[in-house]
Amino acid sequence: MSYTDKMLRDDALKGKVIVVTGGGSGLGKAMTKYFLELGAQVAITSRDLDKLKNTASELELATGGTCLPIQCDVRHYEEVENMLKIVLKTFGKVDVLLNNAAGNFISPTERLSANAFDTVIDIVLKGTKNCTLAFGKHWIDSKQTSSTVLNIVTTYAWTGSAYVVPSATAKAGVLAMTRSLAVEWAKYGIRTNAIAPGPFPTKGAWDRLMPGDLAEKFDMAKKVPLQRVGDHQELANLAAYMVSDFSAYINGEVVVIDGGEWLKGAGQFNMLEAIPEELWDQLEMMIKAKKSK
Repeated sequence: MSYTDKMLRDDALKGKVIVVTGGGSGLGKAMTKYFLELGAQVAITSRDLDKLKNTASELELATGGTCLPIQCDVRHYEEVENMLKIVLKTFGKVDVLLNNAAGNFISPTERLSANAFDTVIDIVLKGTKNCTLAFGKHWIDSKQTSSTVLNIVTTYAWTGSAYVVPSATAKAGVLAMTRSLAVEWAKYGIRTNAIAPGPFPTKGAWDRLMPGDLAEKFDMAKKVPLQRVGDHQELANLAAYMVSDFSAYINGEVVVIDGGEWLKGAGQFNMLEAIPEELWDQLEMMIKAKKSK
């Protein structure tokens, strides 16, 4: 048995319809794949429809499941409502909302424009609010007796972290919303929980956060007491459990999966204090060059 093995029995999510925002790549894709393997029908959303279609085709071929790609910018409530309508028309219901869509970049806060700050807030906090509100209203109005919201936050949602202030601010808001709605909406049969992952490197996100040789200079594994980063299947295992009926008595909880990282040193990016001013200029140019490709 290994931590890279699949945890739940094959029919653990059979009959469930799950929506995964930001499901076209990275951790969202990994969680979606496992949900499909466990028998769920899954809709994945993001702004990039071509990427979603490619991911859906790939995952359906790999799992034999049904994966529905829906273009949706979670920053806009009307797009979220339309996405929900498509899910209901296709599957007839929805049982689980996984708020995974996110945006982040590293920068000294004084270098950020107001628009750059707002972009992260709008995706992470406003986007999560939009989806949660739309789905919650539907569940309450339709008197669905059992449904689940699972939010992906981060350990620096409660510790804060230098150099990722917009993300820390937004995730802290999502954390507060998770705990608040867990109490308020429990009477409607809605469970609201969160997962706070530590370092789980993904090609796209980590290339933006740690461009060039920065990932080698600041090896995240060295900050983790277990001396390694997370494997995507580990997160998928936890997410699948949290949205399954096996976790029916878990509500308002935030489960940390980080190998003990935040206990060793609060703030994932605090070590960036060692970066000199001139290197920040170089990093900005490298990040801008990647975005323009």
